[in-house]
Amino acid sequence: MDITERHEMILKMLNEDGRVKIQELSDKMNVSGVTIRKDLKLLEEKKLLYRTKGGGSLNNPYMNERPINEKALINYEQKEKIAKEALKLIGDSDSLIIGSGTTVFQIARFLQPIHPLTVITPAVKVTIELCDKKNIEIIQLGGIIRPNSSSVTGTNAEKTLEDISTSILFLGVDGIDLDFGLSITNISEASLNKKMIDAAQTLVILADSSKFGKRGLGKVCSFDHVHYIITDENAPKSTIKALEEKDIKVIIAK
Repeated sequence: MDITERHEMILKMLNEDGRVKIQELSDKMNVSGVTIRKDLKLLEEKKLLYRTKGGGSLNNPYMNERPINEKALINYEQKEKIAKEALKLIGDSDSLIIGSGTTVFQIARFLQPIHPLTVITPAVKVTIELCDKKNIEIIQLGGIIRPNSSSVTGTNAEKTLEDISTSILFLGVDGIDLDFGLSITNISEASLNKKMIDAAQTLVILADSSKFGKRGLGKVCSFDHVHYIITDENAPKSTIKALEEKDIKVIIAK
């Protein structure tokens, strides 16, 4: 293949799957990885793709932090459906953690427990939503409130979590990348999220399809920690298959 034919094939594969791998392209075209990297660099310079670790993507893999009120309006209907699916996992749990983020906030909106339930959360908006509901005891983690997320961070919240053990953590993320893992856009919140993961027996990730193939600044965890990912029908099928091969239960909210 000449360079034009290689570029045409790379773009064709990108359009089919949304991302490509250097090794896969190298094997398919019978050229070196160095040649593929040069091809990806040229295509990125023409603004036809974004280079990623080990390949390329149609979408910018790096997320910028946005205010929570702005994020709440993005894919609102999908977030509601995802939250309703998440409620089915609570069962007879007597305690759970609801993290920060606009998707997990929807859990607080729809939560109406019949039996007593303790909810631990760093998110001020979650606390306000739950404080007048029956059968819910709230533990609001303390710390510095970040305006962009209306959520607390810092050592006070992290120390509180060291003495807590709970059944489920519902966590929102900004990025789900098969190479990088799960991430969010703020380092201090990433640190708190790690402590919440340590405190919970089951980790449930809530993420609409726009989060796939993206990376935030702060890595939260690898896929080894994840039990469930709940997303919408537009999530890339190839990524879902790869996640299921990692023994993660992927639930599609319809």
